[in-house]
Amino acid sequence: MSPRGFTLLEVLVALTIVALGMLAVFTQAGQSTHATVLIQERTLASWIAGNRITEVALSRSWPEIGERGGEVEYGGRRWRWREVVVATPSPALRRIDVSVALADRPDEVLHTASGFLGEPPPPMPVSPWVRGGVLDGNEALPEGAVQ
Repeated sequence: MSPRGFTLLEVLVALTIVALGMLAVFTQAGQSTHATVLIQERTLASWIAGNRITEVALSRSWPEIGERGGEVEYGGRRWRWREVVVATPSPALRRIDVSVALADRPDEVLHTASGFLGEPPPPMPVSPWVRGGVLDGNEALPEGAVQ
């Protein structure tokens, strides 16, 4: 009996099966990488939108109704944000919608966040009884007040 090896057809079938398996693995790896990048972009975009709403809320100025936009660098990339401020049925409340996209793909919005801003209260006078209180210079501190 002579030793028998694989025929050319058997080798080609085995290589085809291995090639299809490798193709499936590489396709899946590419899709996973794409999904990871998309999740990272959407997460950063949500942080930027939240930061913008917080920035407007902390500015202590009543936002004007209308549309504004700008760019920011965050996470080593350039981002474009667009905010729309609209009136609500309550005159003391405004809605702000912030959309964020990468600066090189401005039409592909990655995240939109909404918030409501109340009209800021009028400034409160500082009591001279509070440490660091400001007097107009003509007043004396009340007796027993801490300077």
